[in-house]
Amino acid sequence: MRIITWNINSLRLRMPTLAKISEKLAPDLICLQEIKVEDSLFPEKDIKTLGYKHVLYRGMKSYNGVAIISKVPLTGEKKRLWCNKDDCRHIAASLPNGVEINNFYVPAGGDVPDPVENDKFAHKLTFLTEMAKWFSTQKPANRILVGDLNVAPLETDVWSHKQLLKIVSHTPIEVAGLKKAMRSHDWIDAVRKIIPPEEHLYSWWSYRNRTWPGTNRGRRLDHIWVTPGLIEKVYDAKVFIEARGWDKPSDHAPVLIDIKI
Repeated sequence: MRIITWNINSLRLRMPTLAKISEKLAPDLICLQEIKVEDSLFPEKDIKTLGYKHVLYRGMKSYNGVAIISKVPLTGEKKRLWCNKDDCRHIAASLPNGVEINNFYVPAGGDVPDPVENDKFAHKLTFLTEMAKWFSTQKPANRILVGDLNVAPLETDVWSHKQLLKIVSHTPIEVAGLKKAMRSHDWIDAVRKIIPPEEHLYSWWSYRNRTWPGTNRGRRLDHIWVTPGLIEKVYDAKVFIEARGWDKPSDHAPVLIDIKI
């Protein structure tokens, strides 16, 4: 099975790009974040035309939103409020073999890495803490977690560790929060199982960086984790950087794993 996670940054705007990615990469399942469309306007018919007959979504107007589109059946849909906000940042379902897939869009956190001065940053830290608490209560099972987690945890996940230590997405407090969430359910970074942690790897490049890809000032904000029982079944992983250079791109590139399930 090939699973993709992608912050599409407006589903309706980038339907042609989604179709192109689907054709080139032939995924079985795609988890989308930041779909930016309310449920009543979700382009379900167009999605199914691409071959994804099983579609789950949780959207809102202009902001956030997540979706799972799949060629295989999905059951047991889960929707949960996080931080007492109904801002459409998580959806989950089970695959036919019982593996549960969780799709997250963690808050970006604004520009100021101070939870006292910046409510958005406080929200992000609370969200990560709540993820850790929730997963620590879940019974052991085969699970996959994907999404735009908006944290680049490794020094090699950013173009300059030293220069980004005080920049939101790579601050020590965010990295600690993400690592706590990982430990809470024994999650393993599936992408870094294939692509060594010593290798620089990015999935996001700012729209403000007009020299992209020349300077390659990226960050790895998009992740795929698996529980221990699945890690040996992961046999390939990739960031599809090519899509970031297409016409009217998202600022995120799709991230994929191939897994024998």
